[in-house]
Amino acid sequence: MVLWAAAGAVALGFLVALEIAARHYGGEPGPLTNQVREVVLPPKPGPLYGGLILMMVVLTWRERFIAAGAAIGIDAVFILVRWAAGAETPEDQFFGNGALWVMLGCAVIALTRRTGGERALLLKGVGLGLLLVAGRKTGDTWLLITAKTRPTVLDPYVAAADHALGNPSWLAGRLLRASGPVPTHILDLVYAQLAVAAIVVAFHQLRDVAVERRFPRHHLVRTFLVIGLVGPAIYMIFPVVGPIFAYGPGTSGTGGVQWAVADLWPNTPPPFTSPHPVLYDGLTPRNCVPSLHTAWATAIFIHSRKGPRLLRHAGTFWLIATLSATLGFGYHYGVDLIAGVVFALTIEAALRTFDRGWDRSGLRLVAHGTVVFAALLLSYRWLPTDMARHPWVAGPLLVLAMLSVIHAYVRTTGRWESRDVPPGRPGRQRSLAKATSSANRPPAPTKLS
Repeated sequence: MVLWAAAGAVALGFLVALEIAARHYGGEPGPLTNQVREVVLPPKPGPLYGGLILMMVVLTWRERFIAAGAAIGIDAVFILVRWAAGAETPEDQFFGNGALWVMLGCAVIALTRRTGGERALLLKGVGLGLLLVAGRKTGDTWLLITAKTRPTVLDPYVAAADHALGNPSWLAGRLLRASGPVPTHILDLVYAQLAVAAIVVAFHQLRDVAVERRFPRHHLVRTFLVIGLVGPAIYMIFPVVGPIFAYGPGTSGTGGVQWAVADLWPNTPPPFTSPHPVLYDGLTPRNCVPSLHTAWATAIFIHSRKGPRLLRHAGTFWLIATLSATLGFGYHYGVDLIAGVVFALTIEAALRTFDRGWDRSGLRLVAHGTVVFAALLLSYRWLPTDMARHPWVAGPLLVLAMLSVIHAYVRTTGRWESRDVPPGRPGRQRSLAKATSSANRPPAPTKLS
């Protein structure tokens, strides 16, 4: 519980710092102000109900139905009041307040009606749900700060390095255009609803919390939140907007040809001569290197491996579809995806190593991933023209660097799991244990007639 309290204090301090930075650089409210507003004002519904679902892992089924019904009922009241008052509601922001009210209500119940371990468990559940919501607000603020504090972007360097992989975003963009509206709509849905897939996998991992009255040592939500926290810091170091913004028409509301280096995406690969930083607008987030969508999809894939067959297939589909969407929509270069995979595996390895007490094998794995990730960024920045001139050397080296991290992760975690799980089939062991227990139990007294 002390660790959770310390983590909460650090998170609060970080949110306060982001609040100050958002108001200083962008003149906009930060994550704390936006969260407080959503107690009454129309919120974005997705993160709030996603947080409520995660909080429900600590509740019994009866309590879950009560919480869901209360959230829906509160939202219905808010909708009726706004309709009666004639208040304008932004599109897709009709509901969500109820979920936030229920989570806050559960926090009050934990502090006033629960004691000991039950209080701690319920507070952990509420904290997990609110962290998911705060993570979305934090991400939005981070992206605003990247746009306001990094006036120039390094897209020409990354585009030149991408020649080593054959400019996959340009190829994927043309293929997606030729495929018609159905694949485009499916990929757009997958890309936009990545958090939904994460919640499904996380809920499966945490499904026994209400029965066991404790959280597992490691789960997807931790990895998801740390990726979202650390990733934007890399954006500040390596600001890149992406192919459709730097070499294309941009998208609605941001970017555009007036800021692009040239209008080339996806038909004509960009030249790679003398890359240099270029000035870009103050609205488009510099959120390209590493690809956090790739990192999150990789984390979903990893954590779905121990689920049932349907969940494993869904995790694989979500990873492939996310990679296709990031390239096909022009949001990322190919080298971003490689960096995203390495980044996700390094974060995952660090969290699992922390749980194991920073043992030597875990430290080697984290160091390996960190060195490869740093080498990738340095090569994108300082060796892009050499990589473009020698694609048959640079391309395989990039892929091999990523594969080396994948291999090290699979090998190391496989050893961990083989040590942690006793040999033999779990079902067989349970049967033997039950039989042994029955054999050693003293005979029941005989009833005398």
